[in-house]
Amino acid sequence: MSNVRIGRLGDEHFQESMKLAQFAFQYTRTEQQLEEIRVRIEEEPSERWGVFVDGQLAAQAAVLELSTYIGGKVFAMGGVAAVSTWPEHRRQGYVAKMLVHLLERMRERGQTVSFLSPFAFAFYRKYGWETYTEHKTYTIQTRQLPVRKPYKGRFERLYDYNSLQALYETYASKFNGTLRRSELWWKHRIPMRKPGQIAVYRDSQGEAQGYLIYEVKEQQLTVHEFVYLTSEAYEAIWSFIGQHDSMIEKVTMTVPMNDRLTDMIADPRIKQEIVPYFMARIVDVEAFLGAYPFLASGSADRVCLDITDEHAPWNNGCFELLIGESGQAEAKRLTGERPVEETVKMGIGTLTSMLLSYRNASDLSFLNRIGGDMEAINRLQNRIPERMTYLPDFF
Repeated sequence: MSNVRIGRLGDEHFQESMKLAQFAFQYTRTEQQLEEIRVRIEEEPSERWGVFVDGQLAAQAAVLELSTYIGGKVFAMGGVAAVSTWPEHRRQGYVAKMLVHLLERMRERGQTVSFLSPFAFAFYRKYGWETYTEHKTYTIQTRQLPVRKPYKGRFERLYDYNSLQALYETYASKFNGTLRRSELWWKHRIPMRKPGQIAVYRDSQGEAQGYLIYEVKEQQLTVHEFVYLTSEAYEAIWSFIGQHDSMIEKVTMTVPMNDRLTDMIADPRIKQEIVPYFMARIVDVEAFLGAYPFLASGSADRVCLDITDEHAPWNNGCFELLIGESGQAEAKRLTGERPVEETVKMGIGTLTSMLLSYRNASDLSFLNRIGGDMEAINRLQNRIPERMTYLPDFF
């Protein structure tokens, strides 16, 4: 019988880990690029784990120590990444064991929610993760761009990504599921994934109100990041993009689902594609609910949440959720008989989807993913702040 164990991956496992990653994700890296990855791993806070079979690395995954905005509040988040297995070790249950181990570690480290980019949504759904965000991709021919308008401010071309951090954080905090980016994230991740030009829009008072990260190549303008704090900045940035019309044939970009471009162009029949993106999972129900920014109300609310979570037993059961008038909440696991009245039943993925405001109670009821007392379901929904989900990053 094989000897199977889960252990931490250290620097001594780097080459072995990179061989598996390059094979699984079908890419190759030069020695210089591998050294850059090694430095990033050393600097970025994370835990990397492997499944070893008879001493050989069979599967691996990483949990990045990240933070995310939910309801305008910052939550510690475990970003699961680089999940990979050698083919000869697949379908042995190794990844399942590792995911459960990662959940236990995230709970111990106070990461109450987790995000990941799935290779297959159905696979991770079995382990409690659920789709939490999608985005739109635009492909816009030059003739379809918004009509250029004069703007009161000016654009300033910059060469330092770090100067964008304050603008980004103000913008990101308005969504659910965006990252609160660290200095290391700006140092390593943004230049790697979003190369090109940086243009900041300043209003007539000289205040920065938005920015664009983009590159022009082979007559195509690719927008890597479009951030704006005001409608003035939004229109000005589009006018700035339009100034490139003699150089390009089309513009491509990714935007939140509530982007308003089609409301400001003469012909809204541009090419749009909706892309399901990342998945999320509540790691610790009690801790997450206790920190969640419920809406204030004229009265307190009590709801009993009957949660099913097969892979995190500390979440599996009935919880009494008390939401005060100010929105402060407390959740306690109930022992003994579960109450019949005021009980809402759902799986951990559905609870995540609902609290991140990706799907509301009406949607989930239609999909038969939520059940129980309808009055309690409605009261719970009325205390959830509605915000668009969005993630302009990848890991």
